[in-house]
Amino acid sequence: MTAADLIVKYLEQLGVEYIFGVPGGALEPLYEAMNKSNKVEAILAKHECGAAFMAGGYARVSGRIGVCCATTGPGSTNLITGVASAYCDSIPLLAITAQAPTMTFGKTAFQEASPLGVDIIDIFKPFTKYSAMVLRREKVGEMLRQALRNALTGRKGPVHLNIPLDIMREEVSEAIIPSKQFLPDIKVTHNEGIKKAAALLMEAENPAAFIGHGTLVSGAAHEILQMVELLSMPVATTPKAKGLFPEDHPLSLGVLGIAGSPQADAWLLEEEKVDILLAVGTTFNELATHNWDRRLIPTKAMIQLDIDPAEMGKNYPVEISLLGDAKETLRELKEEISGRLDSLSKDERNQFHNKRSDMKKNLSLFKNKKGRYIDKEKMHANDMPLKPQRVMADLRKSIPHETAFFIDCGNSVAWTIHYLDIYKPYSFFSALGFASMGSGITSVIGGKFADPARPIVAISGDGSFLMNGTEVATTVNYDRPVIWVVLNDSQLGMVAHGRRLAGMEHTNAANYKQVDFVKFAESLGANGMMITKPGQINKEMWDEIIASGKSTVLDVIIDGEEAPPLESRVRAVKNAYFN
Repeated sequence: MTAADLIVKYLEQLGVEYIFGVPGGALEPLYEAMNKSNKVEAILAKHECGAAFMAGGYARVSGRIGVCCATTGPGSTNLITGVASAYCDSIPLLAITAQAPTMTFGKTAFQEASPLGVDIIDIFKPFTKYSAMVLRREKVGEMLRQALRNALTGRKGPVHLNIPLDIMREEVSEAIIPSKQFLPDIKVTHNEGIKKAAALLMEAENPAAFIGHGTLVSGAAHEILQMVELLSMPVATTPKAKGLFPEDHPLSLGVLGIAGSPQADAWLLEEEKVDILLAVGTTFNELATHNWDRRLIPTKAMIQLDIDPAEMGKNYPVEISLLGDAKETLRELKEEISGRLDSLSKDERNQFHNKRSDMKKNLSLFKNKKGRYIDKEKMHANDMPLKPQRVMADLRKSIPHETAFFIDCGNSVAWTIHYLDIYKPYSFFSALGFASMGSGITSVIGGKFADPARPIVAISGDGSFLMNGTEVATTVNYDRPVIWVVLNDSQLGMVAHGRRLAGMEHTNAANYKQVDFVKFAESLGANGMMITKPGQINKEMWDEIIASGKSTVLDVIIDGEEAPPLESRVRAVKNAYFN
């Protein structure tokens, strides 16, 4: 077999079904190898950046590694934003790039991107866990295994392999090593840390949990649900982890951070004094903490659980650090707490449960007093142009709970975080780590390939859709129906509203003429529908769209003067960067 065949066979045993990319001459051996495979299919994107975002979306939904590929030179550099986005969100991704033949290095070969030209290996290093060029056929298997081990163990992330055309074509004769032999199942046992954390949580007067995106990457939704129900502990999520804990659950406070819930803000930062805060899988980044608000520090102790030791105590002081995978560590912690409860006397156990019952009552009274939404009345407004709040309310009433939402970056993030409740774990995906416009437009396609039976919806602004909207044609080509909801206000809304909220002079540099996305969708072979009236988005319409089996773009004309709930974000930016 060729070196390219070897690569495909390794990906087959990892359960990889698709490689998203754009072919080119130097990459042809990989496409030849995929053509021979009956397990791995080549998916043709319209742009390499879209291919990288699709691979990331596939990984987010499937839990497996996503794979993208590009030819040498500009094909490889076009992958950068999508790969960097995966890096900032800890998404496992393998980027395979082609290279000019080795004998042409340094001769100004066509699209050469070797260390003697535009050095693509060094370009990828800052935003991958591993970036290397394969220069000998005997090293292909070894270096691929090293890349996969980096992508899939510890804090997950993207890796990059660059392979010259002649190396990919060469024959190799090595046995395929089973994945369990080069991807070890490493478990960290905590002992003392787990015991101390369990004792603090059981003794706490007002504990709370703060759940981050790492909990989602770990697949630990069930474990966190069991943990907080056992302790009757209120839960807030970071923006990227929205919906990982059901937002209709009695213990849910919603999102803390950008465009988040007034309930989460008040409980964790203002009215209540949290004594023990259990933080799971969060980096405590700027968007999740209102610019690192010090009021988030608990009165007694912070317990931080993360797979990356570099995150421990980085932004907030920590009393107990639990290093490890969120899913496994939460299981250990729950078992320790359950064992301690079982060892209590009947009176002690009743006392514990009575105390927790009082905590739940207190939380319920608080939530009844403090609403979840800032402008709740606008969720029922009949104004035209449409209020974005009403659009979110109509979407939530119309769309099945199991629907997966991919949210693009811009105002659409703020509208959905605040007004679109998520009830099922693993149903809300937004690449907020790098916050690239156009990310949700394309990653949603990878999500559809990962789970074809599930309704998949992208919500974006018109500015984002104009960046990567041509990938609608990819879903038409492969009969993978996706639904895009485009909030159309003829401007880059977050820029425009950010200027206004910050008291800056507003210019027309963020505005443009209205685009007809219905015609755009139809030109690419999809359905298009313009939404202008309240209630036009309803269950009947949604059922018809899903039953049609066709990709559909909803061109939703919204009120461009309506500002999203970004006041706290604007204050933080203004204080940090303009004072």
